[in-house]
Amino acid sequence: MFIREAKIEDAEQIVAVMKNAEESNFMLFAPGERQLEAEQFTRFIENIYKNSHSALFIAEIDQTVVGYLIVQGSTPSRLSHRAYIVVGIHSDFRGRKIGTALFGHVDNWAKEKGMHRLELTVMVNNIAGIALYKKMGFEIEGTKRHSLYVDGEYIDEYYMSKLLNV
Repeated sequence: MFIREAKIEDAEQIVAVMKNAEESNFMLFAPGERQLEAEQFTRFIENIYKNSHSALFIAEIDQTVVGYLIVQGSTPSRLSHRAYIVVGIHSDFRGRKIGTALFGHVDNWAKEKGMHRLELTVMVNNIAGIALYKKMGFEIEGTKRHSLYVDGEYIDEYYMSKLLNV
């Protein structure tokens, strides 16, 4: 497995992994809801690197993208110490430490950037996701009650964060 920053030519494979991850029903978009295409995602990749506190990392196995981690930082000075994370792993590759490798990579990247806080949200019923985030040092800060409406019921989300360089 190899972790690296995404390039424009990775767009099609990343979109395929994103669509697959959404099939888990643990992502913001419902399965099949987002009409994301490689061409528009190419623009996302171009734009993400305009902010020095944002990045898109991918996990590759045999030159095939199997996972991604998006780090979205902020530019206002009062927010520039933190970044929000979105992660997805293709269902055929879950349970193989890909998430662990992506988070380890982003930790090093964030420390090099002088960042202090990484944050994310996760559905309270995403047991595997919560276990991964806790393993990687994230802590639950609070609950967003009835944050999402999934399959006819309201789902809470946890706010989770990790402080770096403490």
